[in-house]
Amino acid sequence: MSQEQKLSYYINKAKSLDIAKYEKKIRIALIGSFTLNGIEETLRVKCSEMNVGCNSYVAGYNQYNQEILNKESNLYKFSPDVTFLILDIRSILGKLFHTPYLISETERKKFIDNKVSEISNLIKSFTNNSKSKLVLTNLAIPTYSPYGIYETKVAYGLQEMVNDYNQQILAITKNVESVYVYDFNAFMTKFGEKNVFDFKQFFLGDVQISFEYIPYLSHSLTGYVKAILGLNKKCIVLDLDNTLWGGIVGEDGFEGINLGGDPVGKAFAEFQKLLLSIHKRGILLAINSKNNFEDAIHVIREHSEMVLKEEHFACMKINWNDKVQNMKEIANDLNIGLDSMIFFDDDPVNCEYIKSSFPQVMTVTMPKDTSQYVPLLMSLNDFDILKITEEDLGRGNMYLQEKQRKDLEHQATNLDDFLQQLAINLKIKKANDFTIPRISQLTLKTNQFNLTTKRYQDEDIRKFIDSGNWVGCAQVQDKFGDSGITGVFIVKKNPTEWIIDTFLLSCRIMGRGIENGILSEILKKAKEAGVKSVVGEFIPTKKNAPCANFFSDYGFKKIGQYWVFDMNNPIKTPKHLSCSVE
Repeated sequence: MSQEQKLSYYINKAKSLDIAKYEKKIRIALIGSFTLNGIEETLRVKCSEMNVGCNSYVAGYNQYNQEILNKESNLYKFSPDVTFLILDIRSILGKLFHTPYLISETERKKFIDNKVSEISNLIKSFTNNSKSKLVLTNLAIPTYSPYGIYETKVAYGLQEMVNDYNQQILAITKNVESVYVYDFNAFMTKFGEKNVFDFKQFFLGDVQISFEYIPYLSHSLTGYVKAILGLNKKCIVLDLDNTLWGGIVGEDGFEGINLGGDPVGKAFAEFQKLLLSIHKRGILLAINSKNNFEDAIHVIREHSEMVLKEEHFACMKINWNDKVQNMKEIANDLNIGLDSMIFFDDDPVNCEYIKSSFPQVMTVTMPKDTSQYVPLLMSLNDFDILKITEEDLGRGNMYLQEKQRKDLEHQATNLDDFLQQLAINLKIKKANDFTIPRISQLTLKTNQFNLTTKRYQDEDIRKFIDSGNWVGCAQVQDKFGDSGITGVFIVKKNPTEWIIDTFLLSCRIMGRGIENGILSEILKKAKEAGVKSVVGEFIPTKKNAPCANFFSDYGFKKIGQYWVFDMNNPIKTPKHLSCSVE
């Protein structure tokens, strides 16, 4: 687990931050039932380290009820993007924290139900009055009980009361798109109640998270910031020797490396198990290793303790080439940005080389103590997303299919033959409850083929739909498999003119003419509706050059800052794909 700076470091650094210099910005509100000193400053500094400018608002002491229930409160005037509601067990339980058994079991249950109802009403008020995401903490289940060891024999005892509260809060927020529960109980378990709750600080000023652990809590909360802004990582790039196994296979041989078996080998096997679990939820794995290919692939394919197999890696660069060049090729092969990658290597020199060459790559030097590999990986919050979609779960398999497509492309005599052989089927669907999370995810993450790079949360998408606009997505299938929902468009409808607010494609399907298929269907629908023109805009960024000429190549004319298609012009339809529109 990475070591945090002291709270004083963050408080001092926060004083000199200038959020105006950051391209990406976020507005964070903190409200709670106890003293929250230090969290706001730490979050602002941590945002700056992610190249994000953070505006913040901290409510007054224990003013969360007033802030949420008053429509004219400073909280709503601040208009946050994310609001953290941090509650403590003493405030929620009141006198029952120390004397729960002075009332009956029935009364204890009624008390908890009432508290849950209060929180439920706050959530409803907040979601009605704000577009902000709300992150609500659950309660830490206390190790203390006034009944001591007899606690487990009591019907609906103190610990059961708190657990019931947590479960009910989880249930009522499960299907509320903009509300999330932060597992503060897990945070307390991870770091220890004795460490996180400092009685001296509590007595001094109702500080219920010790100054030493505020940076760790703030780090955990930045996972929501990364998810909201689409800053999560897509790919873990791994060295091999002394990273996925102990020893150097080229020198120690197949039988001489450490993997499974002894305590050292078990550390590497456990590290691989955790990597595989992360891969299964949609994170790509790749290899960047200076090694003899035959030696390394023999271990990957044949070693009985090897958890990660060849099919788990979307890209493998096992050679004696420069690691910086390999990293660049991995990004190109996978068609993802370098800023979407994390690189793990045990060699500090290699790590420094990658870091200096590609500062946008998150580079992690593995600790000398291999038993810390797993805790280090567990401490990262760079894979957090607000919702895991079907496309995420199937991403590993989709990249294996992509390898097959590239093999076909290399065999084809020209691009037209390749596209014809793919037998592409394009399905254009209307946004619905099932696809909205994926549509939002693509607007947050897609950079290369994204005409406007406008970022939208789930609730933003729903508002477009409720206003009568056309929010659509494209599912792409071919002879090798289903790429899932990989295209998105948002069209604002007016009687005589349609405006393309958003048009994007996942990098995985670029170069196959999918964009022309989608656009042709939009134009056909516009013509059917009697629209005279369709208007689009290209807003250039550092990354979206691949779609700079999209409108002009299709026949749109530049008028001011916009591109306009006259519906009297012919609509070009790609011949190499079939298309259906829902």
